[in-house]
Amino acid sequence: MSKSNQLKFFILLFFHLSSLSHAEVGTAATYNPPYTPTECFGTDPSQFPSNNLFAAAGDGIWDNGASCGRQYLVRCISAEKPNTCKLDQTIQVRIVDYAPNSTSRPSVGGTTMVLSVTALDTIADSSPTSINIEFQQV
Repeated sequence: MSKSNQLKFFILLFFHLSSLSHAEVGTAATYNPPYTPTECFGTDPSQFPSNNLFAAAGDGIWDNGASCGRQYLVRCISAEKPNTCKLDQTIQVRIVDYAPNSTSRPSVGGTTMVLSVTALDTIADSSPTSINIEFQQV
């Protein structure tokens, strides 16, 4: 294969592989009840999915409130303590609040998102204060 063809092949391969991954990497903390009122939906109980997989948006994804109601696929990719992540678990969460203004304070400030207790327990063991996540808007 000529150098020109090798370069073309590499470029095509690079763009093909990069198009397969649309997920972003960030951090997540957790917060406990009470979860209302929320910045997005006030005290409306229907804002919470029946499976309790929801989150508050951090500044990085808040988007001036446009993130309210958005759905994200989230998975734990690492944590300070080894074997914390349930690597085979991916959850879908709904954004219902703005983390810096949430009624209940996050376990760690400044994270990408703050997960409900149920959401965090679904993707991580040992109730860590924060984890590293991979997330993608649905």
